[in-house]
Amino acid sequence: MPKILIVDDEPAIREMVRFSLESAGFEVTEAGYADQARDQIADNRPDLMLLDWMLPGRSGLELALELRRDPATRGLPIIMLTARNEEHDKVKGLDTGTDDYITKPFSPRELVARIKAVLRRSSTAGEDQQVEIDGLHLDRESHRVYINRQIIDIAPTEFRLLEFFMTHRDRVFSRAQLLDQVWGDKVYVEERTVDVHIRRLRIILEGSGHDQLIQTVRGVGYRFSNKRG
Repeated sequence: MPKILIVDDEPAIREMVRFSLESAGFEVTEAGYADQARDQIADNRPDLMLLDWMLPGRSGLELALELRRDPATRGLPIIMLTARNEEHDKVKGLDTGTDDYITKPFSPRELVARIKAVLRRSSTAGEDQQVEIDGLHLDRESHRVYINRQIIDIAPTEFRLLEFFMTHRDRVFSRAQLLDQVWGDKVYVEERTVDVHIRRLRIILEGSGHDQLIQTVRGVGYRFSNKRG
């Protein structure tokens, strides 16, 4: 039974979400603020966290960033709950490394579907934890990337994008497909967001020449390959 931690300072919302999730077969714990959530994660790590953006004291965004910086919690799936619905807010939330984003008010059915989708995506049972191409090495377990054995600094979104590319080589993906696969099919951001992160990823890789592995296929999208397209 998957364990879900709800982090929200509004008791009524926590009660509503708890009822919906327990009815769907999840085990649920609650926290009302960031430090309480941090303590609960340390004592009894959940399988996924529902995290409200606006919390008293430290915001949910700050907590998400802290968790992504800590190797022990870097892989914890996080869905951000928020009343913010502007695109730049969604991008900001996802750039912290959260796995999905749902805007209040939301239906319990949609929330359960989102949780199940993120849990499916985050499950790496039976998959190789190490992926290597031409000196570019991605470690899923530690959430680190190395070039010729030197660790490189990479943001969570670029890590997920690179992970998807490295495990789906020599296939062309449209921007819409990349949004679905990397950001999630329920995340509503514009397709140009993909171009922004592709550009960032190329900048990270260009010093070693690995940026050339990311190929633009005119009129279609992008391909990751060490073969000339």
